[in-house]
Amino acid sequence: MMHVYGLLVDDQTRCEHYHSEVDIIAIQFKCCGKFYPCYQCHNACENHPIERWQPNEFEQQAILCGHCQRTLSIQQYMQVTHCPYCQAQFNAGCKKHYGIYFEIENPISSLSI
Repeated sequence: MMHVYGLLVDDQTRCEHYHSEVDIIAIQFKCCGKFYPCYQCHNACENHPIERWQPNEFEQQAILCGHCQRTLSIQQYMQVTHCPYCQAQFNAGCKKHYGIYFEIENPISSLSI
Protein backbone atom coordinates (compact mmCIF):
# COMPACT_ATOMS: atom_id res chain seq x y z
CA MET A 1 0.00 0.00 0.00
CA MET A 2 1.33 3.42 -1.02
CA HIS A 3 2.04 5.72 1.92
CA VAL A 4 -0.27 8.75 1.93
CA TYR A 5 0.59 11.69 4.16
CA GLY A 6 -1.77 14.23 5.62
CA LEU A 7 -4.70 14.47 7.97
CA LEU A 8 -6.28 11.17 6.95
CA VAL A 9 -9.57 9.85 8.23
CA ASP A 10 -9.56 6.46 6.49
CA ASP A 11 -7.51 4.03 4.41
CA GLN A 12 -9.01 5.18 1.08
CA THR A 13 -7.25 8.58 1.22
CA ARG A 14 -10.16 10.60 2.59
CA CYS A 15 -8.93 13.42 4.80
CA GLU A 16 -10.38 15.82 7.31
CA HIS A 17 -10.87 18.38 4.51
CA TYR A 18 -12.45 16.12 1.87
CA HIS A 19 -14.17 13.00 3.14
CA SER A 20 -17.22 12.24 1.01
CA GLU A 21 -17.76 8.81 -0.53
CA VAL A 22 -16.05 9.93 -3.77
CA ASP A 23 -13.02 11.65 -2.20
CA ILE A 24 -10.71 8.72 -2.88
CA ILE A 25 -7.66 10.02 -4.68
CA ALA A 26 -4.30 11.23 -3.48
CA ILE A 27 -1.90 13.32 -5.52
CA GLN A 28 1.85 12.95 -5.55
CA PHE A 29 3.14 16.47 -5.12
CA LYS A 30 5.93 17.41 -7.49
CA CYS A 31 7.67 19.56 -4.88
CA CYS A 32 8.26 16.79 -2.31
CA GLY A 33 7.34 13.52 -4.04
CA LYS A 34 4.83 12.67 -1.30
CA PHE A 35 1.22 11.63 -1.84
CA TYR A 36 -1.36 13.82 -0.09
CA PRO A 37 -5.17 13.75 -0.37
CA CYS A 38 -5.38 17.51 -0.92
CA TYR A 39 -3.47 20.79 -1.00
CA GLN A 40 -4.67 21.67 2.51
CA CYS A 41 -3.10 18.51 3.95
CA HIS A 42 0.12 19.27 2.05
CA ASN A 43 0.22 22.82 3.39
CA ALA A 44 -0.48 21.66 6.95
CA CYS A 45 2.37 19.13 6.87
CA GLU A 46 5.07 20.74 4.70
CA ASN A 47 7.11 23.94 4.96
CA HIS A 48 7.45 24.63 1.24
CA PRO A 49 5.14 25.98 -1.47
CA ILE A 50 3.32 23.67 -3.84
CA GLU A 51 5.08 23.16 -7.16
CA ARG A 52 2.70 22.42 -10.02
CA TRP A 53 3.16 19.61 -12.53
CA GLN A 54 3.91 20.97 -16.02
CA PRO A 55 2.01 19.80 -19.13
CA ASN A 56 5.07 17.90 -20.38
CA GLU A 57 4.98 15.89 -17.11
CA PHE A 58 1.34 14.79 -17.32
CA GLU A 59 2.41 11.21 -18.11
CA GLN A 60 3.78 10.97 -14.55
CA GLN A 61 2.00 8.32 -12.46
CA ALA A 62 1.06 10.90 -9.80
CA ILE A 63 -2.55 10.02 -8.94
CA LEU A 64 -3.42 7.24 -6.51
CA CYS A 65 -6.86 5.64 -6.40
CA GLY A 66 -7.61 5.16 -2.72
CA HIS A 67 -10.06 2.37 -3.51
CA CYS A 68 -7.78 -0.03 -5.44
CA GLN A 69 -4.37 1.52 -4.67
CA ARG A 70 -3.41 1.71 -8.37
CA THR A 71 -1.76 4.78 -9.85
CA LEU A 72 -2.88 6.78 -12.86
CA SER A 73 -1.00 9.30 -14.92
CA ILE A 74 -2.12 12.89 -14.54
CA GLN A 75 -3.32 12.78 -18.15
CA GLN A 76 -5.41 9.64 -17.48
CA TYR A 77 -6.90 11.15 -14.34
CA MET A 78 -7.91 14.36 -16.10
CA GLN A 79 -9.84 12.37 -18.72
CA VAL A 80 -11.93 10.09 -16.47
CA THR A 81 -14.69 10.30 -13.88
CA HIS A 82 -14.05 6.80 -12.49
CA CYS A 83 -10.93 4.75 -11.82
CA PRO A 84 -10.13 2.82 -15.03
CA TYR A 85 -9.01 -0.17 -12.93
CA CYS A 86 -11.73 -0.61 -10.29
CA GLN A 87 -14.47 1.72 -11.62
CA ALA A 88 -14.71 3.61 -8.30
CA GLN A 89 -16.18 7.07 -8.86
CA PHE A 90 -13.96 10.12 -8.37
CA ASN A 91 -15.16 13.49 -7.07
CA ALA A 92 -16.00 15.63 -10.13
CA GLY A 93 -15.50 18.73 -7.98
CA CYS A 94 -11.76 18.08 -7.88
CA LYS A 95 -11.54 19.69 -11.33
CA LYS A 96 -11.99 23.04 -9.58
CA HIS A 97 -8.56 22.54 -7.98
CA TYR A 98 -6.58 21.41 -11.04
CA GLY A 99 -4.89 24.83 -11.20
CA ILE A 100 -3.38 24.23 -7.76
CA TYR A 101 -1.74 20.93 -8.72
CA PHE A 102 -1.24 21.18 -12.48
CA GLU A 103 -0.01 23.98 -14.73
CA ILE A 104 -2.93 24.25 -17.13
CA GLU A 105 -4.23 26.87 -19.51
CA ASN A 106 -7.37 28.63 -18.34
CA PRO A 107 -7.42 27.10 -14.85
CA ILE A 108 -10.94 26.70 -13.52
CA SER A 109 -9.87 27.64 -10.03
CA SER A 110 -8.95 31.13 -8.96
CA LEU A 111 -8.33 29.78 -5.47
CA SER A 112 -5.09 31.06 -4.06
CA ILE A 113 -2.68 28.70 -2.40
